[in-house]
Amino acid sequence: MELFSTKLIYMLSFVMRLVTALNTTAASELKVERDEFASILMKVGLKRNVAKVLTYLAGVAEATSREIEIGSDLRQPEVSIAMREIRKLDWIAERDEKNPGKGRPYRIYKLNRSLPEIVDYLEGEKSRESERMMRQIEKLKSLKSN
Repeated sequence: MELFSTKLIYMLSFVMRLVTALNTTAASELKVERDEFASILMKVGLKRNVAKVLTYLAGVAEATSREIEIGSDLRQPEVSIAMREIRKLDWIAERDEKNPGKGRPYRIYKLNRSLPEIVDYLEGEKSRESERMMRQIEKLKSLKSN
């Protein structure tokens, strides 16, 4: 019974936060903006699940894995894969929070880089990629002329 009430308390707090977010008048506008932001991230080379998780996390202070699943409209394995890649880039901070009652603690995530820092990183990567391509094209031109 204690385990059930603990899970119920956790779920109720999550539902309350979700209802609060959904009740805002700008919720539909926010979804369009998030979708556009994620789409642009994908166009510059991020994988779909990474783009969606980053977009969701950029809009919240912190979130559990379950909240990320729901907020980014991804399945649990997709969130796990995305989190692994985001961890490698050191864009995420994690902490464990004890579950009130029995059971193992749950992990809370938040971005530890600002969106401008992430965009700057992506810009630098694309710039370096473009420079590499141009060097290859120049090499092709020189080989053809010989």
